[in-house]
Amino acid sequence: MKAYFYPLTLLLASTLSACGGGSGTNTTTPPVSTPVVTTPIVSAPALPPGGKPAGWKLVWSDEFDQAGLPSADKWMFDTERNKAGWFNNERQYYSKDRLENARVADGKLTITALKEQLSSAPDYGGQAYTSARLLTRGKASWTYGFFEIRAKLPCGLGTWPAIWTLGTKGAWPDDGEIDIMEHVGKNKGQILGSAYSNFYNWANGTGNTKATTVNDACDTFHNYQLYWDQNQLAIAVDDKYYFQFVNAKTGDYKKWPFDQPQYLILNLAIGGDLGGAVDDNIFPSKFEIEYVRIYQP
Repeated sequence: MKAYFYPLTLLLASTLSACGGGSGTNTTTPPVSTPVVTTPIVSAPALPPGGKPAGWKLVWSDEFDQAGLPSADKWMFDTERNKAGWFNNERQYYSKDRLENARVADGKLTITALKEQLSSAPDYGGQAYTSARLLTRGKASWTYGFFEIRAKLPCGLGTWPAIWTLGTKGAWPDDGEIDIMEHVGKNKGQILGSAYSNFYNWANGTGNTKATTVNDACDTFHNYQLYWDQNQLAIAVDDKYYFQFVNAKTGDYKKWPFDQPQYLILNLAIGGDLGGAVDDNIFPSKFEIEYVRIYQP
């Protein structure tokens, strides 16, 4: 899913770690160096007001009000890399249709990571932990919109929850990735937002990312938000934007693939290049989501 990198953000720069990859992801570990990259100077559009844009309509949602497994009409379980092992040296086995790892109850979805070995599963790859990774791929995707996901995060050492999107064309990083939220337990309260393309990605050492601090991210629910149109991507927590990635309008797909559909991913990874060492005393570890709402004009 993700890996360490030294990022360069268009108009904003910081040295952080970030998310990357999916089915067919390049798993090469990037060199530990800070590259020099020249980006075109563009006039940044004004950030929108915080919250849902006025007049925009709800086009897709999951309020998690039907108890049981996540709705099969809206979500699929991603298990494709269990046998071979997940990207970025992550240590979890992602289960399918298993309430122990993904359950809707009491008006929320809970993705639970457990310390256990499902060695009897035909696609078992030797993992010591289980979790779940849910996608809207093949069921729903969007080009532009305002995304709002209300969630409470796990904070145990080794946890790595993420709310993110990938391009429906299927090539990473060519078709784009947007990280609405990622967090690792070793950096409690540090929320990362990112955007990747063929040119801007951690494998090249040119990833776009920015961080904000939410001190009680693991104690209470917060709204993780993305505003996306033809001019910019902007990422916020609780209506406060902290990341902006601007479309330079050069027509270069390698730098801006974000005029094509993206699907949504919710997952809880364990360990790996960014998650780091795992404290086995943290389990069960829970990533709770109250709702997912997507609006468009």
